[in-house]
Amino acid sequence: MDALCGSGELGSKFWDANLSLHTDTPDLTPCFQNSLLAWVPCIYLWAALPCYLIYLRHHHHGYIVLSHLSRLKTVVGVLLWCVSWADLFYSFHGLVHGWAPAPVFFVTPLVVGVTMLLATLLIQYERLQGVQSSGVLIIFWFLCVVCAIIPFRSKILSATVEGKILDPFRFTTFYIYFALVFCALILSCFREKPPLFSSKNVDPNPCPETDAGFLSRLSFWWFTKLAILGYRRPLEDQDLWSLNKENRSEVVVQRLLEAWKKQQKQAAQHKAAAASGKTVASEDEELLGGRPRPRKPSFLQALMVTFGPGFTISTCFMLIQDLLSFVNPQLLSILIRFISNPTAPTWWGFLVAGLMFVCSVMQTLILHQYYHCIFVMGLRLRTGIIGVIYRKALVITNSVKRESTVGELVNLMSVDAQRITDIAPFLNMLWSGPLQIVLAIYFLWQKLGPSILAGVALMVLLIPINGVVAMKMRTLQVEQMKFKDSRIKLMSEILGGIKVLKLYAWEPSFLEQVEGIRHSELRLLRQAAYLHAISIFTWICTPFLVTLITLGVYVSVRPNNVLDAEKAFVSVSLFNILKNPLSMLPQLISGLTQTSVSLKRIQHFLTQDELDPQCVERNTITPGYAVTIDNGTFTWAQDLPPTLHSIDIQVPKGALVAMVGPVGCGKSSLVSALLGEMEKLEGKVHVKGSVAYVPQQAWIQNCTLQDNVLFGQALDPKRYQRTLEACALLADLEVLPGGDKTEIGEKGINLSGGQRQRVSLARAVYSNADIYLLDDPLSAVDSHVAKHIFDKVIGPEGVLAGKTRVLVTHGISFLPQTDFVVVLADGQVSEVGTYPALLQRNGSFANFLHNYAPDEGEERLEENSRTAAALEEVDDEEVLLIEDTLSSHTDLMDNEPVLYEVQKQFMRQLSTMSSEGEGQGRPVPRRRLGPAEKLAQAAEAKANGTLIEEEKMETGKVKLSVFWDYARAVGLCTTLVICLLYAGQSAAAIGANMWLSAWTNEATEDGRRNSTTQRLGVYATLGILQAMAQPQCLPHPL
Repeated sequence: MDALCGSGELGSKFWDANLSLHTDTPDLTPCFQNSLLAWVPCIYLWAALPCYLIYLRHHHHGYIVLSHLSRLKTVVGVLLWCVSWADLFYSFHGLVHGWAPAPVFFVTPLVVGVTMLLATLLIQYERLQGVQSSGVLIIFWFLCVVCAIIPFRSKILSATVEGKILDPFRFTTFYIYFALVFCALILSCFREKPPLFSSKNVDPNPCPETDAGFLSRLSFWWFTKLAILGYRRPLEDQDLWSLNKENRSEVVVQRLLEAWKKQQKQAAQHKAAAASGKTVASEDEELLGGRPRPRKPSFLQALMVTFGPGFTISTCFMLIQDLLSFVNPQLLSILIRFISNPTAPTWWGFLVAGLMFVCSVMQTLILHQYYHCIFVMGLRLRTGIIGVIYRKALVITNSVKRESTVGELVNLMSVDAQRITDIAPFLNMLWSGPLQIVLAIYFLWQKLGPSILAGVALMVLLIPINGVVAMKMRTLQVEQMKFKDSRIKLMSEILGGIKVLKLYAWEPSFLEQVEGIRHSELRLLRQAAYLHAISIFTWICTPFLVTLITLGVYVSVRPNNVLDAEKAFVSVSLFNILKNPLSMLPQLISGLTQTSVSLKRIQHFLTQDELDPQCVERNTITPGYAVTIDNGTFTWAQDLPPTLHSIDIQVPKGALVAMVGPVGCGKSSLVSALLGEMEKLEGKVHVKGSVAYVPQQAWIQNCTLQDNVLFGQALDPKRYQRTLEACALLADLEVLPGGDKTEIGEKGINLSGGQRQRVSLARAVYSNADIYLLDDPLSAVDSHVAKHIFDKVIGPEGVLAGKTRVLVTHGISFLPQTDFVVVLADGQVSEVGTYPALLQRNGSFANFLHNYAPDEGEERLEENSRTAAALEEVDDEEVLLIEDTLSSHTDLMDNEPVLYEVQKQFMRQLSTMSSEGEGQGRPVPRRRLGPAEKLAQAAEAKANGTLIEEEKMETGKVKLSVFWDYARAVGLCTTLVICLLYAGQSAAAIGANMWLSAWTNEATEDGRRNSTTQRLGVYATLGILQAMAQPQCLPHPL
């Protein structure tokens, strides 16, 4: 390097300790300033360029229009390139005129000029890629400014000392360069406009992180507005920002699904390859003594592929933070030596203190970027896992549904997914912990020598102990999850049938079952808590024991080993760094054991059999038909006999087909086969067009009645009103307190069976599908309402006229209006034909009529006699619908006062209508409400139409009464003991540090220390007390 800087008046050495260190006015040599100091920003930019270009290539957001800011940046970059080349040409000019400059005056302007040209081109390329704020260039310009500050000072001092400027041209160009670089840094801090063709953000409350610049992201300045708002008043739901696009479930789940399907495809290819090579490799397998194990799809690898890039970024942050954490102990050692040396220049102390401050600030910035990155990744992990499990639960076969209980599915999406999320922030400890331990041991070896091996031996001995504890905890975890699955399953069944359970007073027996499972679960949790406490206690003692043994061995091995301030405090700082990975190891081991169990449970569920999506073909079909089944055989599970066999059905477009047959003949199974929910053993199924399905048991959402009907579609008022009228729901709207805005309870608890069925039918009608599969929707309503629904909805004159309708029914009165009838018997199609044609045969249809016709006749006769007595002259349709509405409200909950009042009012109204009808002999129309009454009813609906009220939350400071309630719940004595243990632990920690300080200040005699045994004994006692107090303060896992 000295040869590069030349000699003579403008030449200098590369490094001069007398000029840079051992002086009160430190400075760097001109050679150092013109070479390495000028090259640092250039080296950074060229090193970061390849990775950054790859990133820009894969993250194109559309180009940004050339703005004034971009023009200014470009002009500044071009001027910097011109200044650098002016220096280069000036050097050539001197070479031509006989005074040869040093080689560094050719190399540095060339390197800096090319780098400035590169930075200028990068500004334009970023604009074309849609980058609004460039972190790479901000760091580059910052390094340029920082590296130019030293020459800035040095040239002024040199001119002051010499009384003249030795090189006026380079003096002038440097200060122009410094001004331009400083301007470039200021300009790079401003953010560009959004890209020209970027998607318009219509979100009313978007997250500001998306559009935040580099400095705002680095300092989390984008979060300041929400923090200030939370300081001024309590935050509410509407104050929170919407999720970023990359954090939304539709993006995260889709990425994880693609990775998982790729794993499944690779496993299937491996299995197929193994099967194809089975006969060829049979002799080799016999010689080798076994077959290769089939490869299974790995959910862990799918997670790594999906979330690996984010984890890699967090790994880089963690690596930088770990390396920076070892800088401060070295700076502390230098600072202690500086204090011990009275002849050292004063600026050394300021420099070391400044470097320690800068290092701490860098650690803080990088560590919080790591936390932000890793916790966001953990939330994405949980979102993806829950979404994949949920989608899998929708497509599993019926045999898998028998094995996978509701409790297991709930635990997979709540407990297991949460455990994987909880372990995400600690995953980097798998490599970070050993790295920190190795570096700490290395630096401790430099201070204490081979004595550190005693502490290393102790750490190695503790590893098998914690391994045994971890294996035992894993076993307990597996058993506990089984108990939890059974408990969740039982609780789901209890909540689902709570009405029956209350009516039969079965609460005590079910309570005993739940408590029995919970006691078994608590027993395992208690054992796991004891093991966890042992593990925590062991690893909390480990850092102190390592420190104690190391220092004890060091002062005991040789009498001349003196524990001075530098060795003591630098060692303690290194031991404090060592404490973090050693303390995290038990949590990491425990978390990994629990996560491995959860991963196996999730992977086992995701590898279960799925329904074949190709069992129902939707693309090709015989022209003129909407539904066809050719020789179809179906079963509910592979290990069960076929439920339907030899099924042949052709349904023309727009036809109304009735499916009849005795109970258990397979009518609902046939509908399920058309939906693809049964396993097809043979045959072909073709369904052309969109399908709407009305099940036998109506499925109702916990939302308003209108939302149940719309089911996510846009509201069309005319179609919506026509649907309500056709499905006989208008009378129900007058009964319900909020009309169609009334909130429906869980599983439709505040609706009758008939109302639930009509809401389900209205949902299907509003969907405007091509094919309607109606699984006996008329069985849950009265016969007159069934007639109304058939005439207005299903029948030839109904709103579904022209649509393909497959109706499963027992009502033979509707069969003459159907296009043809399919008769099922024993899982087979026994007869197919029109109603008159089937009547002429003496087959299965005749037996069906013989079984069901008398019952229906009696039912109709009884219904007619019941209604004719009171409502003989009343309008048949209106009053019968009111009667069905009233009768359907007889099973409402007794604890609904509003509904009870409505029921009494309707009873009174119906009684009045009946008496008036009998007295005057004329029909009585329904009473119409006036405008004032409608407003009053709307107000009442607004007040009483919702079942679930908005949750009330306390805001402000936590009251002392809350802490008092917690203390009483834990126990006053236990609370007092915990507080005393916390205080004792803190006192012991402070005492240990003070004792170590006094130890290092102890006077020495002949280079040897006195009372070493006493010092070690007291230090050991304080450390043991600290370790014994701390585990008792940890929250109990129960």
